[in-house]
Amino acid sequence: MQKEFSISNDKVLINFTAKYCNTSEKILNSYGFRKILERFIKKGRHKTSNYYKYIEENMIEDNENKIVNDLIQVFKLLLVFKREEIIKTNPKYESFLSNQDEIIKIIEDIYGFWRKLERYTVIHNSRINDGLENVSFVDSNIQFSQLIINTYRRIEENALGIKPKVYRQLPAGANAGIIVNSIKWKYPEGYECLNGVPIIDSVLIDPPFISYPKKIKRDGVFSEVFENPLKDKINRDHWFCFPAKIGTLLAFIYFHRDFMAHGITLCNLFEIAKENEYKDTKPDIVFVFGARDNIENTRTIFYDDKENDIMLGYINYSANIDYFGYMKKMALTLHNLIMIKRGYLPIHGAMVNIVAKDGSDVNIVIMGDSGAGKSESLEAFRELGEEYISDMTVIFDDMGVVKPNPSNDKPMGYGTEIGAFVRLDDLDPGYAFREIDRSIFMNPDKTNARLVIPVASYSDIIKGYPIDLFLYANNYDKSGDELSFFNSPEEAVKVFRSGIRMAKETTTEKGLVTTFFANPFGPVQKEKETDKLINKYFDKFFETGVKVGQIRTRLGIKGMEKSGPKNAAIKLLEAIKKM
Repeated sequence: MQKEFSISNDKVLINFTAKYCNTSEKILNSYGFRKILERFIKKGRHKTSNYYKYIEENMIEDNENKIVNDLIQVFKLLLVFKREEIIKTNPKYESFLSNQDEIIKIIEDIYGFWRKLERYTVIHNSRINDGLENVSFVDSNIQFSQLIINTYRRIEENALGIKPKVYRQLPAGANAGIIVNSIKWKYPEGYECLNGVPIIDSVLIDPPFISYPKKIKRDGVFSEVFENPLKDKINRDHWFCFPAKIGTLLAFIYFHRDFMAHGITLCNLFEIAKENEYKDTKPDIVFVFGARDNIENTRTIFYDDKENDIMLGYINYSANIDYFGYMKKMALTLHNLIMIKRGYLPIHGAMVNIVAKDGSDVNIVIMGDSGAGKSESLEAFRELGEEYISDMTVIFDDMGVVKPNPSNDKPMGYGTEIGAFVRLDDLDPGYAFREIDRSIFMNPDKTNARLVIPVASYSDIIKGYPIDLFLYANNYDKSGDELSFFNSPEEAVKVFRSGIRMAKETTTEKGLVTTFFANPFGPVQKEKETDKLINKYFDKFFETGVKVGQIRTRLGIKGMEKSGPKNAAIKLLEAIKKM
């Protein structure tokens, strides 16, 4: 990003390296403030808002550019003088400033317009010029937010002529800030367009971070193509790269600035790679999210670049993909495809390590597709087991992988993510409020509202834990015990492989549906290869004494969304106590 300020798709990017405002006067003189006023005026004209009518009727100038100039001049004066003083000394603005109530409304509307935008600050590690000099990353964002508030208050107080009795310290600066590096990796042929895209080094979030993406569901599956879809379609000034550690793999996730909220959210989901972990290193995964390729249809595709040993994901620019699930699930699909190639079994589910107060421990995997109730059952289990459980460590909350045990004992479970992407509707009502300082919220006022929250450390998810219980999350079956076990690999594989569930409002699916191995993110695309791995690992489960069964969460049955996971958790706790 070269410009000091840009605004696109209601996203504001402020380049602190190019320009850092440290006084109210600099704010009002800035290119960014002018652009905000221009957008504000255009919006008012389009809607024929009352504030626009008042401005148009009471400003001498008759075009938008001159109106913006006059508004800036009025605000500069209000930084120093009271409204009445300006009227006396500047007759030009007498008509505009005569109605105090209207002026206050305009100031509040501009402030509200600014705060409704998604606001991000950027600092370039390697280029320090006349912008941000020696102010630290965190301090610069705190000071900028306070400066915006102070500027707004000084202008409004002088317009009112008195100080307000109530002050609300609302977040007014950036929702998030990033430090970026310009480090290059050895781009092979076909990837040259990515060269020079800044790589995110650090992320700062000002909670509560709430975004309002245009979509609330994900649709379809990711399909394979057999030639590199990545052409020279990248304007490097409009892109960022998030270097993610997905399990043990290194992924470069490139995203267009219009999907900045999703890119920032990655910091709550994946461990961010350090500079020494990606400098001069070829990534295992390259994922390009939001490429403008002039193709009308939404493309969610991947390419196995065998020549360069890179798994490439590609999603083109479209309003249809403005949902974090597309970014998360494609990244995990690419991981899973590599795992399958290496002979490991990807698991769509959740895994926890539970340590009882007597010192014994057990490792549980609950497998199931989106909305099956795996995470909800484990959360209910956590609450119910407080008297019995000493510690509960999340290994994965959505996607993991099973690998052979080096000692030829029970297969081992490993995680991919440090965070969880969960539905607000399926959590305890108070949970989101308890975690508001760490969570990133998406469309909290809509169906399928989500939050992304850190749940595990990176060292925990890659450590590897021998699996003791391997369960299928059955969310649709009213009959049968909450917890039951299979007697043979063949009996178990039949249920796990079919992947039956009652679809919830997490995707566009409806009713009772099936997904191969309950995992459309890798196994569906490589069914033949996955089948061999399923048979291999399930045979090993039974050979080494892993208890394989199904847990009836009944999350998909109307009226049992809370009681189903709770009853399942009770049975699970009883079974663990007997182990």
